[in-house]
Amino acid sequence: MARSSIEQARASNLLLLLALYSSSPRGSIHQHLSLLGSTTSYSINMEEKMETGARPSWIGAGNGNLVHDAVDYHGCPADRSRTGSWVAAALVLGIELCERLATMGIAVNLVTYLTDTMHLPSAESANVVTDFMGTSFLLCLLGGFLADSFLGRFLTIAIFALLQALGTGLLAVSTTVRQLRPGPGEAATGLQMGVLYACLYLIALGTGGLKSSVSGFGTDQFDERDDQERAAMGHFFNRFFFFISLGTLMAVTVLVYVQDHVGRSWAYGICSACMLLAVAVFLSGTRRYRYKRSAGSPIVHILQVLVAAARKRGPIKRGPLAAAALYEDRQEDERIPHTAQFLCLDAAAVMAGEEDNEIGTVGRQAPNPWKLCSVSRVEEVKMVARLMPVWATTILFWTIYAQMITFSVEQATTMDRRMVGSFEIPAASLTVFFVGAIMLTLALYDRIFIPLCRILTGRQGFTSLEKIGIGLALSIAGMAAAAVCEKKRLAVAAAASTDTAVLPISVFMLIPQFLLVGAGEAFIYTGQLDFFITRSPKGMKTMSTGLFLATLSLGFFLSSALVSLVKGATTWLGDTINHSRLDYFYWLLAVLGAVNLAAYLLCAMWATPAAGSSKADPAATAADEKC
Repeated sequence: MARSSIEQARASNLLLLLALYSSSPRGSIHQHLSLLGSTTSYSINMEEKMETGARPSWIGAGNGNLVHDAVDYHGCPADRSRTGSWVAAALVLGIELCERLATMGIAVNLVTYLTDTMHLPSAESANVVTDFMGTSFLLCLLGGFLADSFLGRFLTIAIFALLQALGTGLLAVSTTVRQLRPGPGEAATGLQMGVLYACLYLIALGTGGLKSSVSGFGTDQFDERDDQERAAMGHFFNRFFFFISLGTLMAVTVLVYVQDHVGRSWAYGICSACMLLAVAVFLSGTRRYRYKRSAGSPIVHILQVLVAAARKRGPIKRGPLAAAALYEDRQEDERIPHTAQFLCLDAAAVMAGEEDNEIGTVGRQAPNPWKLCSVSRVEEVKMVARLMPVWATTILFWTIYAQMITFSVEQATTMDRRMVGSFEIPAASLTVFFVGAIMLTLALYDRIFIPLCRILTGRQGFTSLEKIGIGLALSIAGMAAAAVCEKKRLAVAAAASTDTAVLPISVFMLIPQFLLVGAGEAFIYTGQLDFFITRSPKGMKTMSTGLFLATLSLGFFLSSALVSLVKGATTWLGDTINHSRLDYFYWLLAVLGAVNLAAYLLCAMWATPAAGSSKADPAATAADEKC
């Protein structure tokens, strides 16, 4: 194609757009300018391809075989038959399996390393573990921001998986070098603890960045507009959770056994090698993957609405504005209806004339998103705001969960762990009952409860809010069971000789607390994920997953803060577990859980639209359809 032909095509495109605009009385100038920009860039791209003699991959392919919102490795529209689907998604599942193996293999048995090898007090050891886990999940927000704004999900996974492999390898080295561990009866030096912290938080950085994108990139391999691939996406979520559970199960059994009976350096070295192998397998599918263009960071979009609303506080103070008086730039079928809730945010959509504009990429004036946001963008932020009360009341569950991999494991180290003959269960492997409770609960719920519920009531089981409530209630019961068990263990410890290393009480006394909290996680994990994904805007699904993971992070950090507060104010948490009153601490968590459950029930009622409400239902229904 000659350059003159391309110039003629550009002119024809411009005339066509002008004709469309003049014939559309309701047309938005911003929509037409956007179309003009995309058409111009399309012409330039075609010019570059034709001048270099390149032949676009989609020429000659049927339009029905292309994925509308994804590109292949070369940046051309993705061919459905050559990219994505289960072949690509399976490679993503492999890297998630190794991530869980490494992270949980370190976390569940770290408290014993800190107390036995690094000689840290009991409470301080628990805080190191919870801070490590909390940072891992908190960094998911950073990973999601980088993926949405700069790197994309593929590069984010590759880079942060390598960081995790590097951190795990360095941890293996630190447990081998004699100078990096204190001698018998010695306290750990600042250098030794600094090296350990550097390794742990490098692993946390890798985990956070990887976990923020791996599930989203897996679902990118399926086209939601294709019936078969949309059904396959649902199966992907089931397999994804199965691989998470499988990785955790391998960590708390095989890997913990290697740590206790072969050596920690060998176990951590295995984690690093598995992670490197998973990265290699993941990169092998580079040409097979589908890559979806990012719409920008949801965090930036939320900040834009908040900044624009803060700049225009005056109009809202004079009273509510009609929806027709607010700015909107989306097509009719993509808009989210205006609601009367959180009216202070509506100021972001109030039009102020030329003050709202800036010079756009095509050399014309366009709205500055930090000064003027569309009604739909404002409503997306309102939808996120409606999630926050439920979000806040689920944090305490993960504080209770943190005790299962810290104090509960430390309890197990003092108890009789013999099973058959002389075989002794590693203390951290007791969490297998925790993982087993999760898998058993999900299996019984899916295979037995849902079919019965469908027959008897016509419902498809519990709603997401009901699942969360059940999870919170089970966690309270778990803490009560833990308190009762600990009181009995302390009574045995008081009656035993002071030099007794293992108390004459079976470790299986701890099983009820693991089963109850594990069953609670099965309900609250699936309930939270379902609630945040289905109630959040379509363009903020990645961030909604980040919000869910942030509850885990804040739960772990709250555990650290609570342990430090209780240790400073009482004598419940001493340097050794046998000279503490851990049962009082468990009862405190049970009481806090009961208060939190009452607060959650109020928030859940507020989040549930009233039956037959003419004010809430239409807007909520329309918003769900758009999102």
